[in-house]
Order: sequence, then C-alpha cells, then structure tokens
Amino acid sequence: MAKKLKLKTHRGAAKRFKRTKNGKFLRGHAFKQHILGDKTRKRKRGLRGTTTVADVDARKIARMLPYK
Repeated sequence: MAKKLKLKTHRGAAKRFKRTKNGKFLRGHAFKQHILGDKTRKRKRGLRGTTTVADVDARKIARMLPYK
C-alpha cells in the first residue's frame, strides 16, 4: 500500500489569510500600505481590521491551505 503524500502549505497564503471557526477565510483590506496622506480619515478608518474573502476565491485559498 502506497503512502499518502503530505500536501505543502502555500507559505505566502498562510501569512495573509486566517480561517474562522465557520470555515470562512479572513483577509486584510487593500489600499492601506502607503500614500495615506491623500486618503481621507474616514476612508482609512474603514480599511482597518479584517473582512471575509469572497466565496469565489475561498476555494482557491482552501487548496493553498490544506491544514488550516
């Protein structure tokens, strides 16, 4: 009987995404790294924290993170 191979975790994805208890993925907001002086206070405040990944992309991320 052949050994079942272990799957490798995509290290870039592991650093960027976190799985919730319900199995959804969390991600950080984009547009919050630089050139922040041109963005309004309200806009930057709205980009704080995390949001859920779209269902379309969640399948791809689940494949990249097999053990999360």
